[in-house]
This record gives sequence, C-alpha cells and structure tokens, in this order.
Amino acid sequence: MNGTLSPQAVTALLENPLFLSAISSLFFAQLVKTIIYLLRVKHRKPKDTLKTLIWRTGGMPSSHSSLVASMSASVAFYEGINSSLFVITLMVALVIIRDSLGVRRSSGNQARMLNWLGRAVSEKLGLDYHPVKEVNGHSPLEVVVGVLLGIFIAAAFRFL
Repeated sequence: MNGTLSPQAVTALLENPLFLSAISSLFFAQLVKTIIYLLRVKHRKPKDTLKTLIWRTGGMPSSHSSLVASMSASVAFYEGINSSLFVITLMVALVIIRDSLGVRRSSGNQARMLNWLGRAVSEKLGLDYHPVKEVNGHSPLEVVVGVLLGIFIAAAFRFL
C-alpha cells in the first residue's frame, strides 16, 4: 500500500519532518521577503503583497535556495551524508542554486536591457514596443541568506 494516496499516507507526509522542514523554509523565506517588501515600498497594494507572499520570485532571501538547502540538510541530518538520497538532494540543490545565481539572473538582466533598448527605439521611431518579462534572479547575498535559513530550519526540525 506504499503507492496509494490513502488518508494515512497523506497524514504521514504531512507529519514527515523532511517535508515540514522544506515547506517551512519556503514559507519563512517568502514571509521574510514580504516583510522586506512592506518595509521598502511606500504605496503598496494588498494584491502585490499577497503575490509577494505566495508567488513572487527574486529578492531577499532566496526561497528556492532556502527550500533546497533545507531539503538537503534534513536528509543529511536524518539519513547521513553518506546516503545516496543526500547526494541526490545535494546535487539538485546545487543545480537550483547555480540556476538562481546564473541563468535566471543573467536572463533578467538581459530582459531589462532589451526593454530599455526597445523603449528607446520605440520613442525614436514611433513604433509600438511590448516589453518582455523580466525574470528576477538572485544576488549572491540573497542566495547565501536563503541557504542559511534553510539549514537553520532543517536543524530546528531535527534537534528541537
């Protein structure tokens, strides 16, 4: 009965400390991000605040980094660093962290420049320009804080 979606299986998942650690890390990172947003933006809209809490990417701290660091640290605490599962979670974490620092940040910077160039050309030539979406990547500090938050939360679930 391991592969079923029984109420007992769902309850076991919701009580699993690795799951709770990862979800808590994601939630707390988004909560901190929302608090920072509320402190920085003077004219904030409830809709934008809710988007930041639930969905918005980029910013301090990195919720992606927090989640994968918590997941990997939890596996290390419960299974040991010599387990195959730890190696897998560590590699997934490194790929996601690298992506948040490199590819996503780079594509966001390129989109900003493309939008700047598109607006400038549009104004000079009188053409319509529809901006491309600017993806928010992370600075190294945002990633480090996310990783530390994830490890701290994993340790709290394991040792407290």
